[in-house]
Amino acid sequence: MTPAPRIQAPEALADEELDRSLRPRRLVDFVGQDALKDQLAVSIAAAASRGEALDHVLLAGPPGLGKTSLAQIVAAELDVPFVQTAGPALERKGDVAAFLTALEPRSVFFVDEIHRLPRALEETFYPAMEDRCLPITVGQGAGARVVTLELPPFTLIGATTRTGLLTTPLRDRFGIQHRLEHYGAEDLARIVRRSARLLDVAVEDGGAVAIAQRSRGTPRVANRLLKRVRDYAEVRDRGIVTAPVAQAALDLLQVDEEGLDRLDREILRAICEKFSGGPVGLSTLAVAVGEERDTIEDVYEPYLLQRGLIERTPRGRAATRRAYAHLGLEAPGPLSLL
Repeated sequence: MTPAPRIQAPEALADEELDRSLRPRRLVDFVGQDALKDQLAVSIAAAASRGEALDHVLLAGPPGLGKTSLAQIVAAELDVPFVQTAGPALERKGDVAAFLTALEPRSVFFVDEIHRLPRALEETFYPAMEDRCLPITVGQGAGARVVTLELPPFTLIGATTRTGLLTTPLRDRFGIQHRLEHYGAEDLARIVRRSARLLDVAVEDGGAVAIAQRSRGTPRVANRLLKRVRDYAEVRDRGIVTAPVAQAALDLLQVDEEGLDRLDREILRAICEKFSGGPVGLSTLAVAVGEERDTIEDVYEPYLLQRGLIERTPRGRAATRRAYAHLGLEAPGPLSLL
């Protein structure tokens, strides 16, 4: 039985449209990740001058850092079509063939969450990426034969939050590979000010900095917090995002000065109080806080590690002294010196 299509509420659709409107359209508008931008600018200019497709690109890093935006920017800079899908959406070789054979010359084919691509489908990409051909088996049994379809030149851009889950043969076929890092507060403040202009929100420098400091080093989080602070400023103040208004709004949202939200603190508190500082296995920790293991590992853990609040050990996750201090708890016994 075919599942019913998922119907989104008008509010969710409006938020998605708003998020898309905040995405940078050109490389010059993309804030931060300077090394990657310089590398892409050279590669794009070289490919355009030769009239060739850009080499295949692999973008890695935590969620919300701009991998999808960069893929769209590459297509815009090259002035070529942009085709998007996700690893979990590709279930059969026919799905891959349908996308690849429909591509126009030099198109950008973006596969999000490429690490979730079924292993059996990876081999379909190998000849497509290297030789621009697609072997198709026609018929069954003794009468089966292989027909090779010629593909137009194209650029595959893969995005992943889990580089370690990619097989070496697939990873090695990407000519351009880069990992996006968390943003500094200065770059995030620039992003907040740019988004505020697009949203027609009055924001002072102090307000932009206050939002940036609690945005977990992630532009997506910064834009989300800006929209919530805007709501607070309109309802509780004069509509201007000042530093005090931003701080009051973020306190109401339970986002603390380290950028930690309620679930971040629940994770830390579970390790510190329920498991005596750890180490504790990721699956056990996920059950303790009522969250999916992958969500903790991909979304929450990278920032907690970056802030020195937890550490990975061979036996699991452990809290550091900074975690106890942040929660206002006394650290029992010897812990990490962090």
